[in-house]
Parts: sequence; C-alpha cells; structure tokens
Amino acid sequence: MSLLFTGLVLLTGLLGVGLVVWYVLPRRFRGSESVASAYDNWTQDQLLESLWGEHIHLGYYGDPPQGRDFRAAKQDFVDALAHWGGLEGLPAGTKVVDVGCGIGGSSRRLASRYGFDVLGVSISPGQVERARQLTDPNLSCRFAVMDALKLDLPDACMDVVWTVECAPHIADKQGFANELLRVLKPGGQLVAADWNQRDHLGRPFNQAENWVLEQLRVQWAHPAFSSINSFRRNLEQSGVPLEQLQTGDWSRQTLPSWWASIEEGIRRPMAVLSLGPGAVFKGLREVPTLLLMQWAFSCGLMQFGLFKAKRCHP
Repeated sequence: MSLLFTGLVLLTGLLGVGLVVWYVLPRRFRGSESVASAYDNWTQDQLLESLWGEHIHLGYYGDPPQGRDFRAAKQDFVDALAHWGGLEGLPAGTKVVDVGCGIGGSSRRLASRYGFDVLGVSISPGQVERARQLTDPNLSCRFAVMDALKLDLPDACMDVVWTVECAPHIADKQGFANELLRVLKPGGQLVAADWNQRDHLGRPFNQAENWVLEQLRVQWAHPAFSSINSFRRNLEQSGVPLEQLQTGDWSRQTLPSWWASIEEGIRRPMAVLSLGPGAVFKGLREVPTLLLMQWAFSCGLMQFGLFKAKRCHP
C-alpha cells in the first residue's frame, strides 16, 4: 500500500509540475518556423508516434460513436473521409497532394488502399524525414518539405487536394484556401478536415470560452481557428470557380479521440517510459491541452469541420 501511495504522490507531483510548465511556458505561434520547430521536436522525441502510431490526427468512431481501438480509429478516419469526399471511385494513379501530411500515415493509406500517386508535404523537415523512413519504396508515395502558403507546385497540377488538421497552424486562412485551390486541376476534388471554433457572430464568446480558446491556440502553435462558415467563405472567395461545395461536422464522430489519447498513455505506460524521463514529462505536459480539447469539442465551442468541392472546368 505504501508503494502505491508513493506512486500516486509522485504522479500527482509530476502532473502538478507539468501543469505549471504548461501554463508558464506556452508554445505560441511565432510564424511558420515555430510550427516546424514544434513538429520537429515532437517527431524527434517519438512520443506522438509511440502512442498515436503513424496517423497524427483524430480517429473516426462512427455516429453514434462506438468503442474502437485508438489506432484503428485513426486509419478508419482516412477511409471515412475518402468516402465522404467521393474519392473511392477515382482510378489508380490519381495525383493527390496531402497538405500537412505529418509522418505520412494518411498519404500511405491513400496510396496503398486506393492506388493513388501521393505527394505528402509538411513544413517540418523532421516529419518529412520520418515519413520517408516509414514508407515502402515500392509505394507510389513521396514526401517533400513545403510551406502550405507557398507550395512549390505548378498551377492546376493535382487531381485531389487533401488536407487534415493543418489550417489551425496557418494565420492567413484566405491565403491557405487560395493555395489549396491553385494547385487543383479543373474537375479535381478538394477534401479538407479541420478543427474549427464555433461561429461567434450573434453569440459572442464568454470569458471562460475566450480563455479556453486562448490556451488551445498558444499551447500548440495555433495562430487562430476558423469557424466552419468562415473557411467556407474563404473557399468561395478564392477566385477559383467551385461547384458542389459542401461542409460537414464530425465533432461527435471524432470526440472519443481526445480521451483516448490520454488513455493510451495510461494503458501502455512502457511506450512512454521507454523513451526516457523527458518524454514522460512532455506527455504529462500535454494532458491539460487534451482535456481542454475534450471539453471544447463536447460542449460545441470547437467543431470538427469537413469541406469538399470540385473545381469547375473553364
């Protein structure tokens, strides 16, 4: 009993220290370099990969949400979004760019399951290097370091533009929408999914909501969140003619991901402990943000928005 008590006291102390560091030393957005640095560090310490696997995004649990293995739900998310976006009937060899590809989980899934020719891009050199290490050389899937606001790609070169959980790291939302659609071919399909704040027009955020949103921005290098409607307007105002522009909300379908992220560390402690004390401390540091995300998405302050559209033929 004394050993258990000692362990609980130690864990409580570590959580307390992590909470202090979380609040005193936030990871504020300071330009694209701060985003690259944050993801380089997360990739180097291997904490995210050890717990989340190759997919650095939320999982899909159905509607209503069903109990699901954490990593399997992440892979299911890719397939569910591909289905929602109308990609299942596209032929092998379809050219896809995955903007904000992480360590390449979605890119590899799109290439292996659907036969697409995929280019994954990230602003993090560390992520791109790790994505290349994890990818079978026989798979039609490659990776490059690029800024999502300045893609090193010609106009109208991609059949599909795919982006998941990338926009919160970008200050210029209109510029992001413009660039996504610039590289999309006429007749091509845009499929996007992102964390969005609720619309505040007509119902301003209260003091508590403003505090939560501020923490969600400063802890993970987010300059700002769009609402679903505001990013839809960004797409409409891009100057690129679109048809079949639709939005969706998967807040309910993805909500279990936040608690599952914490639970995974509890269920598989050696995955964290084996990485050393630094990784343990970093893991504890992320818990407050994950809990705030859980609260924000469960009460509607945040929403998981989906966007799809076709670029019109001239």
